[in-house]
Amino acid sequence: MKASVVIPNLNGKGWLKDSIESVRAQTFRDFELIVIDNGSTDESLAIARSYAGQPGYTLIENGNNTGFSHAVNQGIRAAKGEYVVLFNNDAFAEPQWLEELIAMADTDKNIFAVQSLMIRHFERDLADDAGDYVTLFGWACKRGDGRYWKRYTKPQRIFSACGGASLYRKCILDKIGLFDETFFAYFEDVDISWRANSLGYRNMYCPAAKCYHICGATTGAVRYNQFKSVQSGRNSILLPWKNMPLLMFVLNFPFLAAGYLLKVLVFGLRGFWTPYLQGAKEAMRAMPHLEKPRFRIKNIPNYILIEIWLFADVFRYIGYRVSRVLKWK
Repeated sequence: MKASVVIPNLNGKGWLKDSIESVRAQTFRDFELIVIDNGSTDESLAIARSYAGQPGYTLIENGNNTGFSHAVNQGIRAAKGEYVVLFNNDAFAEPQWLEELIAMADTDKNIFAVQSLMIRHFERDLADDAGDYVTLFGWACKRGDGRYWKRYTKPQRIFSACGGASLYRKCILDKIGLFDETFFAYFEDVDISWRANSLGYRNMYCPAAKCYHICGATTGAVRYNQFKSVQSGRNSILLPWKNMPLLMFVLNFPFLAAGYLLKVLVFGLRGFWTPYLQGAKEAMRAMPHLEKPRFRIKNIPNYILIEIWLFADVFRYIGYRVSRVLKWK
C-alpha cells in the first residue's frame, strides 16, 4: 500500500464528514484511511463509526483526549502505507491533493515530509499555512498566514511541515522516532521536522497539493485562548531546548530569553498571562525528562544550516509583521 491517511478527531461534528469525504474522493486510490477519535462526546463519533466495515477504513477510539501527538502516533503505528499523511478533521482536500503529495515525495528518498498548500476555508484567496519556520527568538510561525496564497506557488524546501496536512515517509519515522507526546498539541510537527533537518533529511512544500482549512475548529483557538496559551508556554520552551545541541543552545540563549519575555508580554496584554506561565512551569518540569537527539559530529553541517535558517527567519518574521501592519496581502 502506498499511503495511509490519518485523521485525528475530537468533537468535529460540523466538519468531520466533509473532511472524510474529501479524502475518499481522491484521484489517487492506493491508500487506507485511519480515523483516531480522541474521546468525542458529540455526533462526530457516530459519523466516524458510520464508515466502519468499508474497505480500507479503520477507526481507533480513545476514551478521552490523549492529545494530538498521541493520537497521530496511534495512526502511524497502525499504518500499512509507505507514506503516512496527517490530515486535520477541519481540513478539506482537493481531488488531486494526495496524488500531488506522493508525486513530490517519490522524487527523492531523502525527503522526509511534504506539506500541502493550506488555504483558509472561509477566505479562499488567503493562505493559512505554506510551511512553518522558526526564528532565533524561538518562535514557530506559519509562512503565508493571511496573505494571498498565489504568492506561494513555488515548490521549495521548508524548515517544517505542518502536521495538519502533510505527508511523512514512514521508513524515516521508524529511524528518527514518532511525534513527541510531551508536546500534547502544537509545535510537535515543528519538533519532528527539526529532528529530521538535524539528521540531513529534507522537508518540502508542494503548492499543487491544495486543501482548505478552518483552523482552530477543534481547540477553539485561531490566535489566543487558555488551552493554546498553556501549550505555547510549554512547547515554545521545549522546542529549542530539545533540538539544539548544548553549545548551540548556550550561544542562542540571549535571543531565546528575549523572545520568551516578549511572548510573556504579548500573552499578558491579551489576558493570558496565567496560562502562559503555567505552560512555562510545565516546560521546566519536563526538560530533565526530555529525550534530546544525540549530538553527532557528522551532523555539524546540518546544525550550521539550521542556525542560518533561524537567523534569516527573524527577517522573514519582521517582513511579515510589517506587511500585516500595512495591510499588504
